[in-house]
Amino acid sequence: MTADSQAPSARREELLELAYRYVLRHGLAGMSLRPLAEAVGSSPRVLLYLFGSKDGLVQALLARSRTEELDLLAAARPDGGPAVAVGRLWDWLADSSRRDLLRLWTEGYARSLVEPDGPWGGFAARSVEDWLDVLGEVLGPDRVDRKDHTAVLAVLRGAMLDLLATDDVERTTDAVHRQLALLTGSATC
Repeated sequence: MTADSQAPSARREELLELAYRYVLRHGLAGMSLRPLAEAVGSSPRVLLYLFGSKDGLVQALLARSRTEELDLLAAARPDGGPAVAVGRLWDWLADSSRRDLLRLWTEGYARSLVEPDGPWGGFAARSVEDWLDVLGEVLGPDRVDRKDHTAVLAVLRGAMLDLLATDDVERTTDAVHRQLALLTGSATC
């Protein structure tokens, strides 16, 4: 039985969580098993056994980040109409406590575009679908056209990348609210 076919063990889940906290701080791009194993109180051999390979560990870490993102997005969905709901999604993205998660997401997204056959493969496409589904719920039944969802997603993603590059919360938030007012037909966001 390989590590992939085993039921998740408590130790695997514990190490995944510790490794996730590590990559939030240090990123995935230059991740080396030896320093990671040392930081999480394990060995490279144990990590390879539990995750099957370094690629398996990367896939598990990307899945873990995606789960956190979706859980947090689910909690961020408020009542109050599309403009308020999308505005709150932006507030969630702009919160400084999310920077590490957003940097990790950005890294996974970009790597999946340039290394589609590696462990990153499909991450960007799945992320787009996740967000379009969330935005479909947030924008409501009056906005069933995925082009509307895509326009809002483009505003949020563009502003998020700008925010990560500049840390200018005020400017990016103002820009998001202006565009959301235009996109959702709301006078205020």
